[in-house]
Amino acid sequence: MPLFPGAASAYRTFRPGLPEAAVALLTDTVRDTPHPVLLDLGTGTGQVPAAVHEAFARVDIVECDPEMIAEAEKVVKPFLGEKPLGVHRCPAEEFTAPYPGYQANLVTAARAFRWMNQEQVLRLVDKATAPDAVVAVMGEGSLWTAKSAWTDALRELIQTYLGPERRAGTEGTYTPPRRRYEDILADSPFSRVEEHALPVSRRWRHTRLMRGLESLPVVP
Repeated sequence: MPLFPGAASAYRTFRPGLPEAAVALLTDTVRDTPHPVLLDLGTGTGQVPAAVHEAFARVDIVECDPEMIAEAEKVVKPFLGEKPLGVHRCPAEEFTAPYPGYQANLVTAARAFRWMNQEQVLRLVDKATAPDAVVAVMGEGSLWTAKSAWTDALRELIQTYLGPERRAGTEGTYTPPRRRYEDILADSPFSRVEEHALPVSRRWRHTRLMRGLESLPVVP
């Protein structure tokens, strides 16, 4: 069963995309690479490839949720034009190279790494990447950890209907990562770790926010 059944359309419409500073960092990793390949794990609705597609000659998206990857394909394909798009409907742990000699130059996991068996995925990715490939694990602040008047009020509203515990799709409740991602990467084949903190400013309208909440299904 998908983690977020029925949520793909709302994710595509309401989930914020990548900030420009993140796009610049990602595309800079392949600036001098001829015909670079992007491998996006846990692509969701395709926000990463939609943001960085111009820098790549080929894009592969990996997602186990059938509704999410259908949205991602609809989003990304028009951007690529004649450039190839590999669509892999499977968990990241089951990704296989689409052809012999396949080598990704940038591997991304945005807001998705926590759902994966991280050590296993990094070992698998090591076999499907160029020697100088970069793995970028991305995340951001959460409504559940933010401290402001509006996030406190929204969190209280959600808990009024769903209870005090933080939900995590069909898995039930949220479980924090066992280890810091920096440590997991440091123990992997991609052990030269850099961390970039990018300040982001977003303006939310309460009407848009409430429409987003109304669009999300409640998973018991």
